Amino acid sequence: MTMHQDVTQVDAVAAELVEEARRHDSRRASRTLVTGTTQRATLIALTEGAVLADHDSPPAATLYVVTGSVRLHTHDQSWTLGRGQLARVPPQRHGLTALTDSAVLLTVALH
Repeated sequence: MTMHQDVTQVDAVAAELVEEARRHDSRRASRTLVTGTTQRATLIALTEGAVLADHDSPPAATLYVVTGSVRLHTHDQSWTLGRGQLARVPPQRHGLTALTDSAVLLTVALH
């Protein structure tokens, strides 16, 4: 099968990044897959228990769980997301915790 240069095999890259995350002290790894003037898609791997601390929300974003399970949370709400689930990133400060070794695809509108 021939791959177009703008096509990424997300599950294969996710597996690579999870392995990379296991070797890092931060217990995470990421790779930007798509970037442009209006959007960015970044694959983020986190080992079990790794946390992305609370941070501000972009103008619009979605989080797709490629593998594993994560907890997305705000100050007063939380959502447990598993493989194959897509969620809108809340517009307020939020954080993310890996419940298992996980990879998520974060797509962000830049404007």
